[in-house]
Order: sequence, then C-alpha cells, then structure tokens
Amino acid sequence: MCWAGGRYGSAGGGCSAVQSDRAAGVLVGAACGDALGVPYEFQPPLAAGHQPEMCGGGLGPYAPVEYSDDTQMAVCIAEVSASGADLRSSDSLDRIAANFLRWRREGASDIGAQTRQVLGAVSHPDGAGLAAAMRDAATDLHRRTGRSAGNGSLMRTAPVALAYLGRPDALAEAARAVSELTNHDVLAGDACVLWCSGIRRAIIDATFDGVREGLDLVPAQRRDQWSNWLTEAESKAPEQFRPNGFVVPALQAAWSAITHTAVPDHDPARGSFACQHLQHALTAAVCAGDDTDTVAAIAGALLGARWGSSAVPLAWQRVVHGWPTLRAADLIRLAVLTAQGGQTDSTGWPGCARAPRQPVGPLLLAHPHDPGVILGNLRTDAAAAHASAVVSLCRVGCDDFGDVAAANRVSAWLVDQPGANAHPHFVVDQAARLVAQLRAEGRVVLLHCAAGQSRTPAVAARYTTLTTDTPAPTALSELRQLLGTHGWTLNPELRQVVEEL
Repeated sequence: MCWAGGRYGSAGGGCSAVQSDRAAGVLVGAACGDALGVPYEFQPPLAAGHQPEMCGGGLGPYAPVEYSDDTQMAVCIAEVSASGADLRSSDSLDRIAANFLRWRREGASDIGAQTRQVLGAVSHPDGAGLAAAMRDAATDLHRRTGRSAGNGSLMRTAPVALAYLGRPDALAEAARAVSELTNHDVLAGDACVLWCSGIRRAIIDATFDGVREGLDLVPAQRRDQWSNWLTEAESKAPEQFRPNGFVVPALQAAWSAITHTAVPDHDPARGSFACQHLQHALTAAVCAGDDTDTVAAIAGALLGARWGSSAVPLAWQRVVHGWPTLRAADLIRLAVLTAQGGQTDSTGWPGCARAPRQPVGPLLLAHPHDPGVILGNLRTDAAAAHASAVVSLCRVGCDDFGDVAAANRVSAWLVDQPGANAHPHFVVDQAARLVAQLRAEGRVVLLHCAAGQSRTPAVAARYTTLTTDTPAPTALSELRQLLGTHGWTLNPELRQVVEEL
C-alpha cells in the first residue's frame, strides 16, 4: 500500500503505477460526469434506456462537452493543492478563496444560489484574511436563513482527498475547512469528509469501502444518522433522491447510482470490461434527474478514483474542457501533482514541456492496412508524418506535438510493464477505436509511444483486427515484420491483450 506512514508514503513516498492511474482519474472523472449532466440539469428523470450525451446547453448555457461550476470550483482548489500546500493553512485557504472570487469574475456562467450570495458578500481584497471574510459571509447567511447545507461544497471537494492520501485525520480537517468557506452547516462538512474518505480509499485499494470508513471521521453524535442515510441510498434508486440541491440527497443520489450499478463481467472478446462501471454509473446519476451535473460530478470523482483515468473513455477525454481553458490532460496533471505533494518525477512529469526521448531514432511507418495511420515514437515529427491527429500511448510533455490542435491530441494511460495497468484490454481497445474514429473524420493519425516498439504495435494490431478480418496473431506478425530493424519489444501482457480482444 502506498502512502503508509506519512503524507505521501513511507521511505520517500510514491505509489504504484495503478494507484497513480486512479489518482489521475479523480478530476477527469468528475469533469466528464459534470459535462454529461449539464444538458439535463433540473429536468425530470430521463426515460428508461435513454443515453445521456455531452451536448451542452444547461443553465450556462455551456458548449458541447464543457464542464460547469462543479469542476470549475474544484479546479480553484486543485490549483492550490497541486503546489503541495497544506489546505488547512490560512495562506492556502486565502488562495482558494481568491480563486473562487476570480472564478466568479471570469468564469462563472452558472453559480449556485448559496455560493453566489456568499461570494457576492465578500468585499475583502485579495490577500491575508480573505478566507476568514468568506467564512464570515457564510456564517452570516446561515444565521439569517438557517439554510447553508447545499451541495456546493461537496461537488468541488475531490482535490482535498488527493492532498491527504496518507493522513485521514488531516483529510477530514481540510475537507471541513474548505467546505466552510461557503457552507457553514456541519452537514455539508460531514458530506465532504465522507466523500473524501471514499476517494482516498478507492485510490489506495480500489474499493468503495472508504465512504463508510469515513463515518469514523464524523462527530459521534451524527454517525448513526449518516449511516442510515447511506443505507437508504443503498436501498433506493437514484431518482428517489430528488430534489438534490440539499447536500444529503445529493450524496445519496451519487452513492445510489454507484452502488446500484452492476459491475460488468470482464469479457474482452465480447467488448465487456469491468471498468465500464464508471460509464454506466455516471449514466445512472444523470438519468436520476434534477441537479444532474452536480450529482454526476460527485459520483464521477469517486468512480474515477476507483477505476482510474484509464477507465474514462478516450472519446470523452478527447473533448471534455472548461474554465480556465483546461482539458483532460490538464486535469490529470493537477490531480497527479496533488497526490504527489506538488512534486514531479525525475523527468519533470507531469507538467514538463517535453517528455524525455528514448535513445532510438525517429519512427515513421505507415500501418500495413491503412496508410493514413502512421506508426511513430516520441521522436517522430507530426508535420513530417502529415498528421492532423496524435494518439499517444505514453507520457507526453505539455509542448509535445504542439503543432496539432489540442482537440486532436489524446493520451491513453498505458504503461509498458507487465502488471502495471489496471485495464489494459480496455485501454488498447479504446485507443484503437479512437484511431478509427479519427480516421473516419478524415484525419491522418500519428500513433506512437515512447520508442514505438511495444505499445504502438499492440494498438496498431488491435486497429487491424477492428477494421479488417485479420486474426490477432497474423496482425501482430505483420507488425513485427514491418518494424524489422526499428525494434520489437512487445511485452507479453500486451500480446495477450491483443489476442484476447
């Protein structure tokens, strides 16, 4: 287990590749749930069998596949947590409060009523004491109305969990401190503690057990009530928790969508993958109706922590975006940096301008069945490949392939080590299907990994089996022959993945 014994770990911290994937999934999972729910906000439950789409609109109105205030406010917190700051400190809370006010000025096309009143009441200039002024405004609102337990702090709480993966007590303190900036009611703080506990445990050991584990972090006098609310959510369908602007039914609706959605069987040959639970549960959250973007964002953070960024469909990751001009790769960067205490790895990732190159020459070979798919590596120049889209199967830097439009640059989380991937079948299949989608749009696609010798031929072989009648062993053999002297180091796990799909 990572993070045992310290904030980020024992003996220098760190975590496995799979745990890093799960940390990376938290914000992008929330953003995708948010964008999926935007078009249906405050509408009745969707009809049975209806498949929500990220078609925009909503209260913004938002562009297609744009996330809303739920993720926007989470980003305000993540920009501070990604620096490694202790979110309980007055300086960090002042910075978060300042980010909330900046968001209100620059990006809040939709803002909840309670949050609008609190932020609108703050006249304190940016700097020391801003968080205290914001808390005072929240306290005053509660004193005047007796109503300050909206879902506005729960929807944005995910970065707090990422910042305290090794310290549950500190996590609880930070969750309450950040919640209280806008929500004075203790129930809002409790909900944030429970959900952050769930996210923490999901990242560490891929279970949803942390939500109930978080009951130990709630004051004793409210534990039984929260336990009963969780039990109720586990026994009723998500649409029964409406209206869900109040934090309790919002949490219940998200928890119900997660717990009532069956985990699919792992049957790659039939296109069934366990990690599709993420997509199905988000659909259930949206179909419940009412505050759909918020409930789905809440659910998405926990689902992303459980299943990882590798479980988020690449078609979603390609297009999801929002204030302040962030895309999936940016959300992953903020999440990973937060989980790593603001520290990059030895190569500077995430956040480096360019990923380190392998000691190999550039690779520039046409796919044996489709000259519009170019097989390459990190040394391949997109312009030389005449590529208008890039599908990356390795870590890339912020400036890598910068001459290709951001909407046509997609990175799959795929590690070239046996046992280092939570969902290798799903990722290889997703990457190949995205290549097919880009080709259907008429784009020349550069498909690459670091060296072009393992992940690239694996996905290229899956692309062959998707688009032709070629069996997997033959597809792999063709690619081995094509690569020839360029190198072939396909690891056994990826070979097995291709053959089982």
